[in-house]
Formats: sequence, C-alpha cells, structure tokens
Amino acid sequence: MRTGDGLINFERSGDGLPLVLVHGVGAGLRSWDGVVAELAGSFDILRQDLRGHGASANIETTYSIEAFGADIIRMMDDAGVEKAAVAGFSLGGLIVQKLALTWPDRFSRLVILSAVAGRTPEERAKVVDRLDMIRQGGIDAITGAAQDRWFTPEFAARHPEIIERRIAELKAVHLPSYLEAYRVFGTTELVDELGAIDLPTLVMTGEFDQGSNVRMAETMHRLIPRSELKILPKLKHSVLVEASPLIAKHIREFVLEDERTSESDA
Repeated sequence: MRTGDGLINFERSGDGLPLVLVHGVGAGLRSWDGVVAELAGSFDILRQDLRGHGASANIETTYSIEAFGADIIRMMDDAGVEKAAVAGFSLGGLIVQKLALTWPDRFSRLVILSAVAGRTPEERAKVVDRLDMIRQGGIDAITGAAQDRWFTPEFAARHPEIIERRIAELKAVHLPSYLEAYRVFGTTELVDELGAIDLPTLVMTGEFDQGSNVRMAETMHRLIPRSELKILPKLKHSVLVEASPLIAKHIREFVLEDERTSESDA
C-alpha cells in the first residue's frame, strides 16, 4: 500500500487495536516481521518504510524529525486510523517522542525501544565520526563495527544468515537518504521536552546496548511522568531481530493493559 501522495510505502495486517510500528535508520518495515508474527492476532498493525528506506521515496532534501513524524500521521490518515498505540525502535523511538509531543491526541500509548535521549558530548561525537566514515567509505566502512554493536556474539554465531541479511539490507539503502536519516538521528535531541509527554509510556533497551544505553533509558523514564522502564538482560541493540518474542510480549502486555483493567473492573 502507498500513501495518497505515492511517497510512502506501508503495510497493514492483523486484527484488533490499532498499533503503529516505526523502524530504525538503515532498515525497513520488514525489521518488525518477527514481532508482527507474534502480535497479529491482537492488533491492527500499521508499519511503513520510512522516507529514504525500502520502497518509499528517497530523501531528496534536508529532512527533520518533524517530517518523519508527519509521514506517520499521513499514513494513519490514509488508512483511516484516528488513534493508535505506537512503538518505535532506535530512530523510530525518537520519532515516537516527537509524535507524542506534536500530535498527542492521535496516540493512546507509547513504546520507546532502544532509543536515545540526553547524549553526552562524547556520544554525539561518535555519531559525527560515523557519518564522516560513511561519507568517505560508504556503508562498507561501518558494517563490521555495526554487527558487533547490534548483536550478541552468541546470536551472531548461531545465526550468521540473519546477520548477512541485515547487513545486505543496510547496504541496499539509498546512501544519500541513509546519511540524511542518520544525521537526523544523530543531531536531534528532545530530552528537554520529554516532561511534556502525557501518555502512558514504556521505555525499553538492551542491557548491553552501547548507542541507546541504559543511562539514556533511565533518563527517559525519569523525565516522562507516566512511564515504565524495562532493561532487557544480556541484549545489545538489535532486539527486534534477536528477541522478537520478548519484545512482542512486552508490547502486548503494556498496550493491552487498559483492556485488562476494564475487564477486571466489569
């Protein structure tokens, strides 16, 4: 499916409460496949290829976190979904923060997964260095280090074919689009606005995630008034792939909490 302007590719599946899923930089809607397989019986799921990714239009100019958010709203409008829960991974988690701040009436609950907030100057510098490496050497310049940051050694040893597929997906992304999306991810900081989020929120990250670390997750939990925090033991960054049943379990339990409460009160 495509939005009315033809620019954004999206997919709809499942049956139940509306749930929007937002992927990370250098990936695509398929990165949620393992989670969607677990959730399809409980949710009406919308997910898109972010601008510059997958089958969506390339990014041809300077982009912003607001523009990524507007693409999500456009997809919901075209699908006839007035209000939904939303879960975002990495860049998607940053987009979820912006959605909650700019369009709070369109969302019921938030899941912010392996995302960033309150980065130190050193952490910001690493993003700039990575961008420079890609500009000079292309995606190949970061794939080795990315694999080590994303997956635990045990998972990589057991599933080399999954690692190869993820690296191939990364290499297939339109390079100028990737650079712009990564620039948005690396330079956007919403930490000073998080206290204004007034929606039930679940914050999660892997215990050993270096780029979206435990300190950042704790910061989001501390600043977002109605939030819960889960640290995922022994996991690194790519939790959607490495631990999709666990992620689906936490999303399902959190998003359906209102329904369970209503049933128990009946």
